[in-house]
Formats: sequence, structure tokens, C-alpha cells
Amino acid sequence: MTKFAFPSHPLLLGFEPLERLVERTARAGADGYPPFNIEVTENGIYTITLAVAGFREDEITITLEDRQLVVRGQQTDPGEDRVFLHRGIATRQFRRVFALAEGVEVMGAGLENGLLTVTLQLCEPEPVVRTIAITRG
Repeated sequence: MTKFAFPSHPLLLGFEPLERLVERTARAGADGYPPFNIEVTENGIYTITLAVAGFREDEITITLEDRQLVVRGQQTDPGEDRVFLHRGIATRQFRRVFALAEGVEVMGAGLENGLLTVTLQLCEPEPVVRTIAITRG
């Protein structure tokens, strides 16, 4: 008996990109910064909260790229005219990627008290039933 891996099972057609998506998502989540929470409510609302203390709204971009929610942050250097006796708050950049399933829509985002909140909603797709005509020759 032949054993098939999930994406290569003969009854799963067109799922080859799934393996690449899992690998890409695993690589993107290797860095632990910034920390985040994901919550879900019973009515299909997802909330992603990222701890982005020190970032302003204009230093954060949120984009949807091919069913991936990409959150990027890049702080500007405070300037060479400032003299620090101790510098424990680093200016750093980050990139967090969240893979979204079909039917998950981004509703909005907000930044308050150093927490970036992105709200998503799962929209149930309407079932598609189509009859395929059989042609001769």
C-alpha cells in the first residue's frame, strides 16, 4: 500500500500551494517580535493584537498580499542631536505575516496604548453548485 503525504494525495487537486504557504508562514514566525494575541468570538470575529509600544501610526503599515495579512513597522532614528546616558529602547523594524483563509475579510485596525488591533471577520461563502456539460469527441 502506498502512503501519500497530505498535499500529494490523488484526491486533493490544486492544493500544492498549501505546503508552500505552511513553510512560508513557519519561516515568517521565527522571530518573536512583536508579541501578539489572537482571539476569536462565537460570531466569527477574529482580533489580532500586537504589542507595538513606541511605534506611531505612520510607522506601521498593514497590507493584504495574496491572502496574507502583512504588518510592518519601521521606526525612525530619534536623531543624532539627542544624547542618551542609557538606551534600552531600541528603534527596530518588524514584519509579521498572518495567512488568511478564503472568506476571512479585514474589517479594520486601530492603535491605542501601544497595542495595534486588527479585526477580521469570517464571512461564510455561498455554496457554488454548477452542472458541467459533457461534450462529444
